[in-house]
Formats: sequence, C-alpha cells, structure tokens
Amino acid sequence: MQNNTGIIIRLKRKERGLTLNALANKLNISVSNLSRIETGALKVSTNLINQLVEIFKVSPQCFFHQSHASSSSVSTQSSFVQNFRLSAKYINQFNQNTFVIGISGYVFDEGQFEKIAQDINLLHSLNIKVILVYGARPQVESILIKNKIPIRLVKNMRVTSNAALKHVVEVNGAIRIKIEATLSTIKSASEGMHLSSGNFLTAMPVGVVDGIDMEATGKVRRVDVEAIKNKLNHHEIVIISPIGYSPIGQIFNLPYEQTAANIATAINADKLIYYVDGNGIQNERGDLIAELTSEKAHKLISHIEEKPSPESAQNLSYDDFNILKSSVFAIKNKIKKIHLINRHIDGSLIEELFTEKGSGTILTEFALENFRKATEGDIKDIYRLLFPLEKRKILIERDLTQIKEMINQFYVLEHDKKFVGCVSLNSFKESLELASFSIEPKYQKLGFGKKLLKFCEQEAKKLKYDEIFILTTQSEHWFAENGFKEKSKELIPILKKKTYQTERNSKYLTKRL
Repeated sequence: MQNNTGIIIRLKRKERGLTLNALANKLNISVSNLSRIETGALKVSTNLINQLVEIFKVSPQCFFHQSHASSSSVSTQSSFVQNFRLSAKYINQFNQNTFVIGISGYVFDEGQFEKIAQDINLLHSLNIKVILVYGARPQVESILIKNKIPIRLVKNMRVTSNAALKHVVEVNGAIRIKIEATLSTIKSASEGMHLSSGNFLTAMPVGVVDGIDMEATGKVRRVDVEAIKNKLNHHEIVIISPIGYSPIGQIFNLPYEQTAANIATAINADKLIYYVDGNGIQNERGDLIAELTSEKAHKLISHIEEKPSPESAQNLSYDDFNILKSSVFAIKNKIKKIHLINRHIDGSLIEELFTEKGSGTILTEFALENFRKATEGDIKDIYRLLFPLEKRKILIERDLTQIKEMINQFYVLEHDKKFVGCVSLNSFKESLELASFSIEPKYQKLGFGKKLLKFCEQEAKKLKYDEIFILTTQSEHWFAENGFKEKSKELIPILKKKTYQTERNSKYLTKRL
C-alpha cells in the first residue's frame, strides 16, 4: 500500500505539471526525500498527507485507493512498452557514440550511485562508450572540517593547501574503488565488461587569484586522448578522478565539473552529461528550462555573478552553478549537446536519452526549435498530421493536392530537426487568420503549442496586423487561456465569410496584439 501511495503522489504531481523540486518546496521537504516517497522507499506521514490534500485539493482517501494504484500499474506497463518501442531509434543513433558523464560527490553521500551504475551499465551494453568523471567535494570538506583544516573559496574555487591535498588524494582513491566495486557487481549487464582508470590528465597550477595563492588547486593542461580512446575501443568504461599530475610529478586537485568538460572537448564526445541537484536549470519562478542556448546560459551566468555570491542565486546550487559554467565552456568548444539531469530521480539518465520528452535541461549552441516556411517536402507530414483531425471534424478536410496548392501559406515548427507542428497563416484586410493550427500528439502538453502561437503573433506584427483570429470547433478553451476572446460571427472578415461553413458552426475567436 505504501508503494501505491507513492505512485499516486507522483501521478497527481505530474497531472498538475509540478516538478519534483516545485512540490518539494511546497511541502518544505528535500527533493531527495520526496523522490524516495514516490518510489516507496520512504513512509508518508499523516502530516504530509494533509499537506498534499491541500495542495492537490483532493480527499485523503485518494492516496490510499487500491484500484487507482492498480490501474496506474497497468498504465505504467503500457507506457513502458510504448516508450521502449520509441527508444529503438535512439539505440541505433547512439551506437558507438562517446558519452562523458560527470557525477558529484553528493551522489555517493546520498546512496544514489547504485541506481546510476545500473544505467551506466545499460549504456555500455548498448555499445555506447562511457567515460565517468567523479567529484569528491563534500567528502573532502567533511574531512577538512573534522581535522580543523581551513576551507577557503576564491572565485568559486577551493584553495587546496598542502595539508588538504593528502586528504583529497585519499578520498578520491576511496571513491574510485567504490565506483569500480559497484559497477562490477551488477551482474545482469556487466558480463564481459571491463573498467579502466589511470593517469590520463596532465595538470598545471591555477596560480594566484585575487592575490591568493591557490596552491595545489589545478586545471587541466592536457588530456591523453589516445590512451582514453584505446581503452574505449577495447569496450572498457573509463573512470577518471579529478586529480592531475604535472610533468615534474606535482599533484593537483581539479574541479570535476571543469575536468569533465575538458575531457569531453578533447576527445570530441557526442554528449556531455551532468547529474545536478534539481530538474536541470530552473528560472526564478522554479520552472524547468528544458532547453538553453549558450548565449542565454552566458547571460544567466553573468546575472548570477553580479550577485555577492552565486549561493544567493535562486533555484541554483553552488555546484550546479559550476556545472553551468563548465557546460558553456564545452559548448564553445564544439560539444553539440550537454544534458543536465536530476540526480534524485531514478532513471533520469535513461528518460533523458531515450524518450522524446527528456527529463532535464539540454544545452546547445543554437536553439533546437526552428520555425520556417513550409516546402513541398513537408506536404506528406502536414497531411499526416491534419488527416486524423479532419476525420474527427475538428479541421476542414484537405487532400494532398489542396495542401500542395496552398503550401506557401503554411509554416512548420521543428524541434531538433523533427517535424512538430504546422499552421497556415491567411491574410485578410481586417486581420490574420490562424488555420490548421496543429501539434503532433507526442509533442502536445510540452509547451510547443504556445511557442507556435507566439511565432504566429510575431509574424502578424511583421505584417502590420494588430489582431489575429481563428475558427475552432473544439479548441476554444485552449485559445481562451492564451488570450483569445469569442466574438460575433458577424465580425468575421468579409472575404472569410464567403468560405465559412455554417454547418460546422465554428466559433470565431480573436486576439488583440
């Protein structure tokens, strides 16, 4: 019953579009604990149920209804089958790709690595070349505090004294052993699997920053690309600690975030993936930013650095700030895609890589979304999207020939070069009509409809219109929620009235720009 309650909480949260982080904030509990509640690993208190009742506006019995949980189990199984079928294209696409994965020391402190290790083994079994770069910041700081060794931060970097360096080396060695032990014990996916770690990094001192000697804090000088590729080509998972060595034998402590970015750029990895504290990067309202260009990320970093301390930035931890900066560096150095995923959510790596929806923030140099004029090459996609809606009498029927004749009026929305939706913009003297406004079913409820609408509004303004309109039979509420108001059909533009089909009884909605 406890696990069923967790499933119901997760379903209710998803229904209301709440992120794990957003609900945790409302409940005043940690994201980690909420994640454990939803997976059934942590008991739900009576007080928490009372809070959920207020947030979701439901009765307490809702969280203990057996049939609801049973039906959700069937739904989950159906969803798994569907997602597994859809993942086939990604499995083929990622074959022999190289992924660099960065994980913080908090993953080990909070017992999250065991699940992550299963996902890494799964990637490895799908012929994906994996380089794992780990951090040890919380473990090192804990020992330094215990031994009363001062901790100093300069420009968000920890000064590594000679006294601290000894503990840095010991902790990193202990974590590496734990990683190897955990990966090796996952029998189901590790047959024939080999792990490799070694001295792949040449480092140099950071030097003096703001008048302070950073001592043994270093930065990557060179990555032994050939040695790493040799290990990967022998089907080995490469494990790299944030420790580097100078040509004369000095040891340097390296930030794992920067280390992962440097390795990814040096070997020209297909993806760089970081586990972060929340659901990717969030705006000041706590909403997930699913996609972020390097330009916008740079502006966000500059905005945060204007504050007295990055720790004062809302919805962005100190560690995630460093990850964001390292991500921008990687993007500038030709890494095409960087994924920031939630370390608190079991399976977030698989969901991000093998589903259309994803689970975190993706960083790219340029926006993944593209609005463009339709071409004859889009005719079949447009027809395929509109045909089911026409059969249900939602849209006016148009065959391939009719679409071809009016193709110059169509615009297409793409995401990552995939067809997402379309709209036909029809000009009248009085205002601009939005027709055949449609989004692919699998992309619905992901915000693409609003983005397509915003594009239409921008196009209308370019054409000097101050009003747009749409005729709809079943989408009145969605357009009303986005600023449209119903008007008398007598106000329909004169030329449009000539083709208006009275038997459809479409509602006439307009929006002032």
